[in-house]
Amino acid sequence: MKASSLFDLSGEVALVTGASSGLGARFAQVLAANGAKVVLAARRKDRLDELCARIQATGGNALAVEADVLDRAAMRRAFDAAQSAFGTVTILLNNAGVAQSVRALDMTEEEWRRVISVDLDAVFAWSQEGARRMLDTGRKGAIVNLASVLSFGVSKGVAAYAVAKAGVVQLTKALAVELAFKGVRVNAIAPGWFVTEINETFLQGENGAAMKRAIPMGRFGQDGDLDGALLLLASKAGAYITGATVIVDGGQVVALGS
Repeated sequence: MKASSLFDLSGEVALVTGASSGLGARFAQVLAANGAKVVLAARRKDRLDELCARIQATGGNALAVEADVLDRAAMRRAFDAAQSAFGTVTILLNNAGVAQSVRALDMTEEEWRRVISVDLDAVFAWSQEGARRMLDTGRKGAIVNLASVLSFGVSKGVAAYAVAKAGVVQLTKALAVELAFKGVRVNAIAPGWFVTEINETFLQGENGAAMKRAIPMGRFGQDGDLDGALLLLASKAGAYITGATVIVDGGQVVALGS
C-alpha cells in the first residue's frame, strides 16, 4: 500500500481541543490536509474562525466551535455540532492544556486544581464522550491524547503539570485496554520542548540555552516534527497500535534515563 493511502483520513471527522493556537492549530491543519473534516474547539472563537478560514481556503473542511474543556455542556454541544455538520467524530485529539511554573510549596490549591482539571480531568471527560458516541453509532475510531516528556521526568516548578501528564499516559493505557475490543484505539503523543505561546517567555535566554544543551539533538521541536506521530496514531497506518505513548523529544527522555 502506498503511504498516501495508508495515512489518508478521507471520511474521518476529527475534533481537536485547544485548536486556537500552538500545537493544536498545527494538528488541525495537518488532519485537514490529509482529508479529515475538522472541528476546532477552544475558548477563543475569533482565533478559531481565522484558522477555520485558512483551512477552508486550502480546500479543507472545518468548523469552529467555542468550548471550554471544563464545561461539560459546552463539550456536548461541540460533539453535537460536529455530528450535525459532518457526522460522528472518529478522531478525537485531546490537545488543550495549561502549564505552570510554581514551586510546590508556593502553589495554591486553586492553581493545583486548575492544572489537574484542564490537563487530566478534561482528557477523561472528552475521551469518555467521544468513545460513547463512536460506540453508539457503530463507528470505529482513534483517540489521541497529548502527554509530555514531563510524564517521564520532572524538573523544579512543574509538579502539577508533570503529575497531570503522567496521569494522561496511564489514562491512555487504561482506556486502550477497555476500548480496544470495541474498535476504539487510544494512544498518546509525548512532545519534548516546542516553543508555543504557553512557554515562549520561559524558553528564551539562558533558560532556553540550558534546556537545548540537555536535548541530544540540540534544538527545540519545530513545526512538522509532530506531524508523523499524529498521522500514524490517527490513521489506518496505526490500526494495530493502542495504549502506546509516542515520545517525540529529540532524545531528551533517553538522555535523562542514561
